Amino acid sequence: MIRAGALLALGGAVAPLTGCDPFDRGEPPAPDPLAPLVDEALALAAAYREAATAHPALAGRLTPIAEAHAAHAAELARVARVTLPSATAPATPGAPAVDPDAALAALRDREKAARETATRACAEAPAERAALLASVTAARATHLEALR
Repeated sequence: MIRAGALLALGGAVAPLTGCDPFDRGEPPAPDPLAPLVDEALALAAAYREAATAHPALAGRLTPIAEAHAAHAAELARVARVTLPSATAPATPGAPAVDPDAALAALRDREKAARETATRACAEAPAERAALLASVTAARATHLEALR
């Protein structure tokens, strides 16, 4: 590939080449529409882990959901070609609710919002991504049932 500013040898003389590289778009590409869903899945996984740690009696219910969100984040990141952070940040600035029922209610609220985000993304996605997003949406609906 010849880049702008390269030199071309012409019969013993060297002439600079100018022009555009068809692959050099100048601006960075727009973020992938799946990137916010990756972030959301990571935040949900962290919220479930934090609640499970704060309420050990709920860990059996919450840990598998945290793992599912982490798996979704990994697959969404793979498809979107984004890198997952090496360490997960806390889900919220504060600690989970002291009362287990309040912690479950907070997780239900977050899960409902996340299900809506995934539903919208699925409706707007190209066909090759729709199946993945439909699976994420269905899992989030299932998580809501598990939190009852």
